[in-house]
Amino acid sequence: MIILGIDPGLANCGYGVLEIVNNRDLRAIHWGAVRTAAATEGTERLGAIYAELKALHETYSPDAVAMEELFFARNVSSAMKVGEVIGVIKLLAYERGIPLSGYTPLQIKQTIACYGRADKIQMQRMVQLILGMKDLPKPNHAADALAVAVCHANSSRLNQLVRAS
Repeated sequence: MIILGIDPGLANCGYGVLEIVNNRDLRAIHWGAVRTAAATEGTERLGAIYAELKALHETYSPDAVAMEELFFARNVSSAMKVGEVIGVIKLLAYERGIPLSGYTPLQIKQTIACYGRADKIQMQRMVQLILGMKDLPKPNHAADALAVAVCHANSSRLNQLVRAS
């Protein structure tokens, strides 16, 4: 099973492609971030994110997409912009007929670090450990996206166990 994890953002949209091997082991395949410049017009930025994420869909053919949900925002303007990116992510999943799941930052942190207030470096180190990576996953938006994918992998496997019993 291939999972595409996404950390939505307009300036930096993190992504991580994860494979579940033998229904047990997790392996990071590819990760990074789509970066767009603030000076670029909004629809052009969304188009760039759409194009990069579409290319990931075409390259890796994910079986599931998981994203971090927008939970709280102090700045309404940036919340609206992230909401537009979330719309792009949902559209791509819909176009491909791929199930999409969302997880709050608290759910992701509790799944990865067993602590809901884990900071960025703690999360990066735990993702590195869980996925057996030689180096810390960078940039941190990519590490967040891999964390979302791991969260989904664990959640989907737990759901399979519950359904089987």
